[in-house]
Amino acid sequence: MDIEGKNALVLGAPGLVGAAVCRELLAWRPATLIVASRQKSRAQDMADKLQATFPGAGTRIVAAWGDVFVRADWQTDSGHPRAQALADPVRRRRLIGDILDPLDEDIIESSMLTRIIEGRAPGVGGTAADILIDCMNTATAVSYQDIYASAAHLRALADGGSDEASWAEELERLLASLYLPQLVRHVQLLAAAMERAGTEAYIKVGTTGTGGMGLNIPYTHGEEKPSRLLLSKAALAGAQSLLTFLMARTPGSLRIVKEVKPAAVIGWREIDYGPIRAGGRDIPLWDCPPEEAVSASDPSSLVIEGAFGTPTGEHLHGTYIHTGENGQFTAGEFAAITSLGQMELVTPEEIARIVIAELTGGNTGRDIIAALDGAVMGPSYRGGFLRGAAISKLRQLEAAHGESVAFCILGPPRLSKLLFEAYLLKQVCATPDAILGPDADKLAADLTDFIRNNPEIRRRIISIGIGILLADGDRLLRGPKLKAQDAHGGWVDLTPENMELWKGRMEALCALAHEEASGDTSSLSDRNLAASQEWRPEPGVLNIGEAVAWIFNNEDQGQRGKV
Repeated sequence: MDIEGKNALVLGAPGLVGAAVCRELLAWRPATLIVASRQKSRAQDMADKLQATFPGAGTRIVAAWGDVFVRADWQTDSGHPRAQALADPVRRRRLIGDILDPLDEDIIESSMLTRIIEGRAPGVGGTAADILIDCMNTATAVSYQDIYASAAHLRALADGGSDEASWAEELERLLASLYLPQLVRHVQLLAAAMERAGTEAYIKVGTTGTGGMGLNIPYTHGEEKPSRLLLSKAALAGAQSLLTFLMARTPGSLRIVKEVKPAAVIGWREIDYGPIRAGGRDIPLWDCPPEEAVSASDPSSLVIEGAFGTPTGEHLHGTYIHTGENGQFTAGEFAAITSLGQMELVTPEEIARIVIAELTGGNTGRDIIAALDGAVMGPSYRGGFLRGAAISKLRQLEAAHGESVAFCILGPPRLSKLLFEAYLLKQVCATPDAILGPDADKLAADLTDFIRNNPEIRRRIISIGIGILLADGDRLLRGPKLKAQDAHGGWVDLTPENMELWKGRMEALCALAHEEASGDTSSLSDRNLAASQEWRPEPGVLNIGEAVAWIFNNEDQGQRGKV
């Protein structure tokens, strides 16, 4: 696609790769470059540096900031909004709801991620993202919440029989750190926000979690090799890739969906001498002279953290190479980790060039979504050929035993609701043409009478959790289970309003069959309808499966994005 004149958003812009992507983007003259970071100071510093480095770029460079994993109203210029939310009982429960509840308009609208993508974050001035390049390490952000430590803490409290523990708070903190629900919700919000913003291209810079190494990686987070924490990061990175793969198969405004996944140490930002920091803090220097030694055989001396050593009041300084997310390394550490056979090294500039090449139509071979597209097994000729034989055998058995319609084992209940509505119309009207004749009130009354006089079909519907909304729109027939909360989601709807909708559907299906059977005779049309395949201009029989598939493809926009 053409970058010039478009509005580009880079999430994680101050990072190693994000900064390289921003520099590379500016050469293509976007109208606006939005540099986003969790911290306001980092986002603004990045915007200022880019403006100073590229004074004649002709691009408006603005900063956006905020923690994209929590609500916009909870943001602060300092501190961690998520930690503050976890400390507040009301916000903590709302955070859990934002992660675990069904996605709704309130969750989408309140999300900081949505606000940034739509251009409604402070300082962005309403500039929605045409292009989104996601350089955040989402897998790290989620997995380093460390559910294992949270679970161990909770188990220790339970084993100790603590009466002082706030069990509701402890459980809520554990729920708020569940990995997969957080990732799923993040991707749902990404997709919803980009759809609302009309975003055209999304490129994710992902991670393997282990720098390209395998299960024998020597660098880990504890005695396990590799640690559960590190494997969780890799698992989440893989899960995000598959969710991005599904995003790429979703028709909509997004024309480009790609992921570049470096599999090596990414470096570097700077080489210098100075203070060494871990977790954003200077490392204090401690001393332990021989006369203060503790027993190496005493378990109480071997706890991970305790009141040991003597503070010097000084902090650790040294010569370092800064590798971004992985922090500061000594020369020896850097040499070891980047040595042949270890993680080795890739530069952020190389990654940025791959990202821009893929965005502008290049074929670098480094987009893993295209690789997955080429590697997955799709529909086959044999499957399509045998589908007809399977349906033929089902029709033979239905001729002997009656049409089963739906079992509601394959979700959602909307599928079963639509199949039963189509079935009832077929029983009352026989053909699609006959459905077009009576008005909607007459159809609603006829279907209600059919339900009243045919207890067997009525029982089959309500016994699988599908309600039946009668023509008056007020009374509902139901069994002990009800799998949907409204008519659209999963009730057989016998109201005149719904019958009017079905009349429109039948008119469209009849027109499609006539067009495909009487018009062009080439391979242009898909010919999903039985009438079209048999070159009949009118569908003599209502095929309920075909009708519902047409609804899913055309009304619900649920068709495959890749064929």
